[in-house]
Amino acid sequence: MKYLCLFIGYCFGNFLTAEVVARKYTGKHAAQIGSGNPGMANIMATVGKKQGFIVLGGDFLKTVLAFVISWLIAGDVLKRDVILWSGFGTLLGHNFPIWNKFRGGKGVAVTCTWLVVFMPLWGTLCCVAGGIVTLVSGYLPLGAVLIALLAVPAALFTENNTAAGLMLVSLAIMIYKHRHGLRRIMNGEEERKFRK
Repeated sequence: MKYLCLFIGYCFGNFLTAEVVARKYTGKHAAQIGSGNPGMANIMATVGKKQGFIVLGGDFLKTVLAFVISWLIAGDVLKRDVILWSGFGTLLGHNFPIWNKFRGGKGVAVTCTWLVVFMPLWGTLCCVAGGIVTLVSGYLPLGAVLIALLAVPAALFTENNTAAGLMLVSLAIMIYKHRHGLRRIMNGEEERKFRK
């Protein structure tokens, strides 16, 4: 059943809200505007704040819908693990959508939704810590990676080894997706877009 939840999540994750918003408001693919990333940050920076929040809402909604559908099918068997596996599947689908040659977003909003629903207290604390680092430093890649990094020990000490293992894989994905930004930060070339 866990693989069914993983598959359901992957299917929902394949819906890239940023792609829909980009097509509606610019007539272009998300890959053709700004950084080319089909995510909230790129849409907000290049199209507008309103459109960015629409993307955020869409990514949140698709993750929650994956939870709900999976729970209706496998909730009696897997209990809370339904959230663990369907959330991880949504993350995989968002980052590596099969219809777009596995070129997807970076999964920050999906990851945050997954963490907060699966580990309400610790997931929220991870996201708050990442948000603070982003606002103080101005670097989204740092905050995004910190969220995924803190989730690993949080899952290990409050959940189980399976949860910690999936969080570790999500950390690896987050680092991979933000590798260019992290490299630019190290070279002093990254713009501090989010500094307040």
